[in-house]
Amino acid sequence: MASPRFARFQEADNGDHWPGFVDALATLLLVIVFLLSIFVAGQFALSRALTGRDEQLAALNAQLARLADELALTQEENTELELRVSGLETERDALSSALAMAGTQTASLQAELDAERELSEESQRALMMLNLQIQALRDQIATLNAALDASELRAQEAEAQVINLGERLNAALAERAAELAVYRSDFFGRLRAILGNRTGVRIVGDRFVFETDVLFPSGSAALSNEGRESLRPIADAIIQLTDEIPSDLEWVIRIDGHTDPVPIRTTYPSNWHLSAARAISVVNWMEDLGVPSNRLVAAGFGEHYPMVDGRSAEANARNRRIELKLTAR
Repeated sequence: MASPRFARFQEADNGDHWPGFVDALATLLLVIVFLLSIFVAGQFALSRALTGRDEQLAALNAQLARLADELALTQEENTELELRVSGLETERDALSSALAMAGTQTASLQAELDAERELSEESQRALMMLNLQIQALRDQIATLNAALDASELRAQEAEAQVINLGERLNAALAERAAELAVYRSDFFGRLRAILGNRTGVRIVGDRFVFETDVLFPSGSAALSNEGRESLRPIADAIIQLTDEIPSDLEWVIRIDGHTDPVPIRTTYPSNWHLSAARAISVVNWMEDLGVPSNRLVAAGFGEHYPMVDGRSAEANARNRRIELKLTAR
């Protein structure tokens, strides 16, 4: 008995070709089904690959967001990276739409996937560089904080030193002032003994006050003979005081000129000029008598610091005066 296949061949030889054609169609259908299975499997693998890439892109977006929150100074790099990620998402959408195309586009999709993989590696390298920059910035901030702490410590130490120095300086000034007060008291004691109860000379606080009528003619800044002789013992006392006071103690005899408020009618432009000229005349006479120039100071106050109020003849006479004061320089 012949086999079915052989029988079909015999039937074919007899002119009936239909069964052979059916076998060929079945075989072609199997091949097509096999190719479609391969294509479906390829698309499934490609979809999984794209899904994995979507997850990587989502993780990359999350990491970029965290980096943007940690350090705003890297905004430019983050912006560039976000632009790259946006480009990747655009290309991903293009790839998703290309899945509907025929299997002839699989090769081009694979090439695009390779390009995406290279971009992803470049993004990872960029993230690595960004992390290194962030770490470098953190190190710099730590260094600056340490330097700031050290600077604040030095500032506190310097402030403490300044306070200590100020206290020491104030103590030294107080000590010097007390020492000068001793010499001032001794000097005024000597002048008091020298001048006695001389008319026109008074002690007001820490100053010796000479009425200018005793020293100068009316409206003049030239010392009278009587005025010169009145100042001579005072100059001798100042010279003696110069020899006694230590050289490191800075002091001067301040000679202040004062006038009354009556407008001047001589060659002096104003009472300011007259008061200053009289003080300078006393300084010049003291220098002629041997008082060191560096221990004398002349000042003119015009009529602006009267001793008594009023404009009577007696008040004007008391306000026209020369004052001598021992003070620190």
